[in-house]
Amino acid sequence: MAIAGLTPLKATDKGKAFRHILVATDFSEASRRALIDALVLAAENHAQVSLVHVVQHDRQYAALENPPELDLERIYAEQRIKQFVNDLAPEQKVATTLVTHGPVAAAVAGVIEEQAADLLVIGTRGRSGLQKLALGSVAEELLRVAPCPVMTIGPRADIAAITRGPGFHTILFATDFGKGSAKALPFALALAQGQQSKLIMLHMIPPMPATSSSLSAYAPASAAADEVEEWEGTARMRAIKELRECLPTETGLAQAPEFVVGTDFLAEGILTAVSQFKVDLIVMGAYRAASPWMAAHIPWAAVHEVVRNATCPVLTVAG
Repeated sequence: MAIAGLTPLKATDKGKAFRHILVATDFSEASRRALIDALVLAAENHAQVSLVHVVQHDRQYAALENPPELDLERIYAEQRIKQFVNDLAPEQKVATTLVTHGPVAAAVAGVIEEQAADLLVIGTRGRSGLQKLALGSVAEELLRVAPCPVMTIGPRADIAAITRGPGFHTILFATDFGKGSAKALPFALALAQGQQSKLIMLHMIPPMPATSSSLSAYAPASAAADEVEEWEGTARMRAIKELRECLPTETGLAQAPEFVVGTDFLAEGILTAVSQFKVDLIVMGAYRAASPWMAAHIPWAAVHEVVRNATCPVLTVAG
């Protein structure tokens, strides 16, 4: 059964996965890396790059329609964003620089729609555990509300570029066969087509618990192990078949895709595959939560663990 909603790419789409890339910056080291990676990707796709910074004014002025400090903060931000661009790249490589204000995720999502951007690139420090619970993650909130794909540059994402050079030589598409995966696959294909990359199609089967009700409570341990092995074998064959059916008949890929099915928790399985196959980009779906803010504050979530620990960028598409 093919992934619902998948539309095969047209030949004219190949090599141009994105045309307008928006980079959100807070002038940190993480966002510096995001802009550098966005400029490389833009050059490969002949895309334009825009840069946005969101001013968050003091809470004591939040109730006022035009806070007295806002103009000064905006002027200061405009100076910083200009310097930020000048320090990293010639000005002609960045088409537009924007300064806006308000809640960061909502403001950036608004700019994406206004500018008709088709990719958002953001850097994240990858907070973990209780620190993430307390401080949250604007990056994760954005990848769940943005009206376009989001490429997140995590704290370890430069390792792939340093060790294997720029570009996406191997792309890992991780799927759970859900709505987000259906929307993410065309981008994985377009990027692999454009850069003649190796495409790895990955699905992880959650480990079967030993206390599963399908196992007889009175069966010998060997019988239970046999049942688990049979279940895993059947699940693997079914998943491989579904992975193959995800792709259009004519993929347009320079290299034959590889289909991988593992038995592990999602984040761990993806990170293991990244190391094993020397992956340069992860592409995966993300669920649109009822409350993106709450979803972004849950520590140890799968997407968060992947972004925080991956040695390459992570491209997510909300479904």
